[in-house]
Amino acid sequence: MTGPGREGDRPCLAVDTSALLCRYLPDARRRYVAEVIDGAADRAVSALARTEVLLALHQAAGGPERQRSLWDAVRRDWDHLWEVPLDGRCLSRATEIGARYGLSVVDAIHLAAADRLPRPVEFLTLDRRQIPAAADLGFVVRSPVER
Repeated sequence: MTGPGREGDRPCLAVDTSALLCRYLPDARRRYVAEVIDGAADRAVSALARTEVLLALHQAAGGPERQRSLWDAVRRDWDHLWEVPLDGRCLSRATEIGARYGLSVVDAIHLAAADRLPRPVEFLTLDRRQIPAAADLGFVVRSPVER
């Protein structure tokens, strides 16, 4: 895979780790997240998301069998996601975004990765700190979280 394709003007869905985790763990917002992700023609995540998700699921699993099951689910889904690389250009953009909006390094990296995608872009997050920055960057924000 080289990058998200464009089906007309259908937006690419950039998925933050907070939303991706919700796909695998019991959460009241899980159905919403699954519908948004499954309904998108193109889905993208930062390269950092895989490590974040797998480590968080390891901590939440409660045992090796559950961890294997969760990790297998992530690996199956990963084949259907565009992984945005974290190179120097992306990290420089993350610095700009983080400084401008007062975000953590991790939040800034996810937004910088999404900012590399061809427009239009939707940004799915459960992290309310990202919402104003994502909207200001021109993304259509998809979130069950109150703004």
